[in-house]
Amino acid sequence: MSKLQVWGAIVAIVIVSTTGDLLLSRAMKQIGDLGELRHDRGLFTVVGRVLRSPSFLLGIFTMALGFFSLLTGLSWGDLSLIGPASASLTFVANAIAAKLLLHEHVDHRRWTAALLVAGGVALMAF
Repeated sequence: MSKLQVWGAIVAIVIVSTTGDLLLSRAMKQIGDLGELRHDRGLFTVVGRVLRSPSFLLGIFTMALGFFSLLTGLSWGDLSLIGPASASLTFVANAIAAKLLLHEHVDHRRWTAALLVAGGVALMAF
């Protein structure tokens, strides 16, 4: 496979995995503290709320899609590139998405780590 196809697979993995992470985060914020909910209303209430959450179900679907995208990417390229690049770029994308879409506080240590990770991926690309 060409380098363009391999990097296209990496980008697809990152986008789908980050989308899944965002959807699961959104679902957990909507559902609330599971430990507290379980203590107050029981385990079946927790399971029911989680399974009725469209964000949770869509998040699980996109995470599965990300996994199968990873398998496809691994069949196209080397594990030594696909694995680290997709994992590290997903970390960077999650930091950006957390700040911009979830309005979470991302501290300077996480930004520094994201920049270092991006630099490492750039070194691997050549």
